[in-house]
Amino acid sequence: MSDSQHTSPPGRGSVIVAHPGAELYGSDRVLLDSVIGLVAEFARVVVVLPQDGPLAAELRAAGAHVVIAPAFVLRKRLMKPRGWGELISTAWRGGRAARRLLRAERPDAVYVSTITLPLWPLLARLRRLPVVLHVHEGEASASTLVKKVLYAPALLAHTVLVNSAFSLGVMTSAYRRLASRSTVVLNAVPGPVDPTPPRSTLDGPLRVLFVGRLSPRKGADLAIAAVERLRERGTAATLDIAGSVFEGYEPYEESLHAAVAAADLGDAVTFHGFQNEIWAILDRSDVLVVPSRLDEPFGNTAVEGVLAGRPVVVSDTSGLREATAGIPSAIRVEPDSAASLADGLATVVERWPEMAAAAADSRRIAEERHSRETFQQTVADAVVALALPR
Repeated sequence: MSDSQHTSPPGRGSVIVAHPGAELYGSDRVLLDSVIGLVAEFARVVVVLPQDGPLAAELRAAGAHVVIAPAFVLRKRLMKPRGWGELISTAWRGGRAARRLLRAERPDAVYVSTITLPLWPLLARLRRLPVVLHVHEGEASASTLVKKVLYAPALLAHTVLVNSAFSLGVMTSAYRRLASRSTVVLNAVPGPVDPTPPRSTLDGPLRVLFVGRLSPRKGADLAIAAVERLRERGTAATLDIAGSVFEGYEPYEESLHAAVAAADLGDAVTFHGFQNEIWAILDRSDVLVVPSRLDEPFGNTAVEGVLAGRPVVVSDTSGLREATAGIPSAIRVEPDSAASLADGLATVVERWPEMAAAAADSRRIAEERHSRETFQQTVADAVVALALPR
């Protein structure tokens, strides 16, 4: 284990924060805002991560102590028989590390940032510690049994924060009694300070942008196919893809490159890999696409596009519908349909003056809904309310 030597400002007691990754994707950035709020209220905030990474540096800069320790992270691949060996070994190592940290730190509260860390709520409750669980998942398509397994850790939490009404509905469909201890807290989504306005006219190709994990669920392949269809219809378009794969999904990334080659789109599609800072690439784009195939608990990436002053075309599903509600510069399309996504992009081209003009109003709406300061204080208040009696 390793611990930063950063000293936190004075505050109330201490809190342990458990998180399943160390990158800077949507849920990681939300965790960072949660920690910023906690650092303002607690004398010591210890964040436990399974590996080092860019998130760790941001957390240390925010005033948190970072501990790198083994963790049991519930992944889909571990639920299959061939993953059971790894499931048992990681559960043993992760449980042992968590017990040691709880014994050494003796925190006043434990904040768990996702249901994919099921051991933390259990071990904290065994030590009679108050637990706040922040739910970011909304697996509506899962079977009743799977949902009961996934959301079981929430039964051990004293307070449950949920990132959207959609996620709350999915969770309470598994356990109705969780509704009484749950609160919807919309994600904090920081935007650029001074975004470049959209182009006044679309001179040259439409510049399409995809940002996110490269996985079948997120639908980068649909973005490639939609651009191919646009070009076949006579509408010039390019596509920038910013994102990387989870370990084990490398064949999917290879299939994306193969699809680009097969469609002769080498001059139109550019892979940028993971981008820590997305505002520069958003500035160079005309429209952001979020073509998720399956339910999304929320739509952080769509909100980032709106905050950057860009029209967004998103799948008409779950949290993406919620994230773009009332946003005049957003277009929703049929999920898992390259043709529908291409139609949405064609609509952006046809209505460009209207869409570009609506971007400023859309940005103001998103800024108000997703204030970082409000989010940070709400999370901190939830943890303080449980820690104070101790």
